[in-house]
Amino acid sequence: MHLELVVPALFQVQDLPPAAMPALELLLARGRRTNRAASHLEAWLVQAFGLQEISAENFFVPAGALTALAHGLDPGAQQWLRADPVHLRADRDRLLLVPNPAWAVSAEEAHALTAALAPLLSGKFTLQPLAPDVWCLRVDDELEFHSKGGIPAEARPPIELAGADIDPQLPPKPWHRLLTEIQMALYEHPVNTAREQRGEPVINSVWLWGAGMLPVAANGPWQSLAANDAVAIGLARKAGIRHHATGAGASAWLARAPADGRHLVVLDQLRGVHALGDFAALARRLQALEADWFVPLLAALQAGRIGMLTLQVPDAGASFETVRGDLRRFWRRPRPLAMYRITPA
Repeated sequence: MHLELVVPALFQVQDLPPAAMPALELLLARGRRTNRAASHLEAWLVQAFGLQEISAENFFVPAGALTALAHGLDPGAQQWLRADPVHLRADRDRLLLVPNPAWAVSAEEAHALTAALAPLLSGKFTLQPLAPDVWCLRVDDELEFHSKGGIPAEARPPIELAGADIDPQLPPKPWHRLLTEIQMALYEHPVNTAREQRGEPVINSVWLWGAGMLPVAANGPWQSLAANDAVAIGLARKAGIRHHATGAGASAWLARAPADGRHLVVLDQLRGVHALGDFAALARRLQALEADWFVPLLAALQAGRIGMLTLQVPDAGASFETVRGDLRRFWRRPRPLAMYRITPA
């Protein structure tokens, strides 16, 4: 069996105190490293699934349509885009974006907020909360959409902008009036009044990204995909690849996995946590990945249950390929995770 593991943000740990992660550190030390262009997870996924629309200059990620497909909707031939709920925070002369996982929104809150926004969008867009923190816009009026200039193909997902100044990332100016109306409706909503009274971040805007139609085709070399990310699941559905959630960890995954074939697992628990400055949460999630995934996978590689393990770190532009025989390369000593550097995008 060849298992390909994708773990974005794995090397964003320079500010953490040293922690024992012997299984991961051994896999990294004994593996053969390959460097490539750095990218965010969604761009890595659409390239890996062979979308025709991708080029080196233009990362076209139709996240809205793929997310709709992942949640059981038929995107048809219409344009979709993600309109994820976010918290914007003023900081001197900057406006910072705070996405999940810094705060939580319930299903009831999401439905109440999106219902309040429906009159603003009627006849132009349909807003659907496919999950509490995953909202999509279906474009009902193509002329309206294109008159606003669309959404730039390079618009980044909000998790990649955690704690960043969003001014350079804002959509074209024709969208600003609609965004202002959305922000005013959200600001005055009882859901946000209650959140503010509880000391929770208010949901005061949406982040537009991932515009496009469902791709004509997607293809991947894997027999199965395990992921919680909607874009990954949408691509697997389009490619006809068996898919399911990541579940409790590698032991449970191995128990139901076939003995051979190539398989893809996406673990995105670390994304955005470092940028938000929650280093305690980052340390906990790293330790959970070590215990739940890297320790069992190292044992499976040693036992021959896995023939090859490839670890992909998209934002670092790095991959590490390890087979059982590589583990005998004792002269390649493990080193702390913080010593692995990120290749600039």
